[in-house]
Order: sequence, then C-alpha cells, then structure tokens
Amino acid sequence: MPATLTDDAVARRRAAVSRFVRDRYGPRGTLRLHRAALGWDLLRAPVNVMLSPVFLLTRLAGWLLSRLGATRAGAWLSARRVFLPSDMGRVIQADLTRLIADLDAQGIGPDAPPETTRHQVATLAETRNAVAEITTSLIVLVSGWLLFDRTTPGVISLAGPLAELRAHATAVNDFLLGDTLGRAWYWAFPVQLSPWQVILTGIGLAVAGSLVTTFAGLIADPVQVATGTHRRRILRLLARLDRAEAAGGIEREHLLARAGDLSDALLMLWRSLR
Repeated sequence: MPATLTDDAVARRRAAVSRFVRDRYGPRGTLRLHRAALGWDLLRAPVNVMLSPVFLLTRLAGWLLSRLGATRAGAWLSARRVFLPSDMGRVIQADLTRLIADLDAQGIGPDAPPETTRHQVATLAETRNAVAEITTSLIVLVSGWLLFDRTTPGVISLAGPLAELRAHATAVNDFLLGDTLGRAWYWAFPVQLSPWQVILTGIGLAVAGSLVTTFAGLIADPVQVATGTHRRRILRLLARLDRAEAAGGIEREHLLARAGDLSDALLMLWRSLR
C-alpha cells in the first residue's frame, strides 16, 4: 500500500486515467476493442448471458455468508469466476493491468499485491459486461415501444408480440384469396399462436440479444466516456487497490441488469394472468 499521494500525484493519476479512458473507450478505441470479439466470443456470448443469473447468485451467497460470519467461505465464493473467459475481456483486463503498472512505475499507482490487482481488474471487466446487458435491455425496450407500443424490458415480453406478428404475416401471405382478404380475415379472426412458436421466437431473440450485448459497448463506451462513468469507475478501482482490498461485494450494474430480467418475467406473468 503506497503512502498518501500528494495533490500533484493525485492530479497526475487522474489525468493518466482520463487519457486512458479516451484512448480505450472513445469511439475509435471501442471500435478497436470490439475487433477482439469477432471470433469465438460470438459463441461464448450466449453462454455468458445465460450464466449472468448464476453470477449474481454466487455474489449474493458470498455476501450473505460473509455477513453471517463465514468470512472465508464468503470470500471464496465471491472470488469464483463464473463467466467463460472472452477474448475481449482478456484485452480489457490486459489494458487495465498495463495502466496500473504504468502508474506504479511513475510512483502514482496503488502498488497493490498482484493477486488483489488481478481480482479487482477482473471484477471491473465483469461490471462492463453488465453495462452491456443493460444497454441491450434498453434497445429491446425502445424496440417494443416503437414496434408494438408496449413495454418490453426484455426478450421474454418481446417474444409474444413478435411471434404473433410473424404468425400473422405468414398466415396473410398464405391466405388462398390473397393478401387483402387475408388481412381482413385475420383481423376478424386473429391467428392462434402455439406455445412452441413463442418459445422458439424467444430462443431466437435470446441468441440475437446475446450478440447485441457483445457489441453493445460500441454505444455504451462512448456514452460512459462522455458522462465520466468509465473514469470514475477506474478511479474507484484504484482507491480500493490503495487500500489493498480484495474484490468483493456486488456492483450496482449487476443488480440493475438482473432487475431488468426480473421485471421482464413479472410483466409477462402479469399479462398472462390478465
């Protein structure tokens, strides 16, 4: 743990972080970063999206164990890496590790133990993934408003109306007396959806959503640069490393991402009951 930084050292650290953020996560930087996702990450993405609830549950369980006094068990569970390692994640972690090493070399870094640094950097990379999921949820929400004039916080609530739209279009095109009479007929007698149509549509949307999540940073990163979110997040990481804190707790971004999934499921249940 380094000695308390002088005001000049703090200013130099902040300036270095600002340069790093602009270079890595600005419009050009994030485009270079996402080139790493053009490979096996496209196959890992759906698996990692499905593992997101598992990640949150392990973090919640680790926090709860620590609160109950089982500190070692809680720390062990909280340190588990649930997601499949991605190529883009490795690039993000390598960039952050180099930034911290450069700050240490200038005497303005945290000089934290390597293992602590590694865990904190991995945690920050996972937080960025959660932001990408939130961005995808916002895209789905806007799509639902524009296409169906209804609230769709996730793919579950979007699957039903989209499956209905596809089934209606197919039925109209296949109507024996032509499209015009087909539209009139199915306006009077709506197409009946089978559960499998909705399920298959939901699966397709989930896969598409995972791919959108992989590249959502192209939108989210520049926005977070402009709002200073990336900068503040890295400065908080450095502050934790100054105190040599191990990675722990649950970042609010993960809670927001899962809150979207939960509200999506509850909204779908409410509509079904109605």
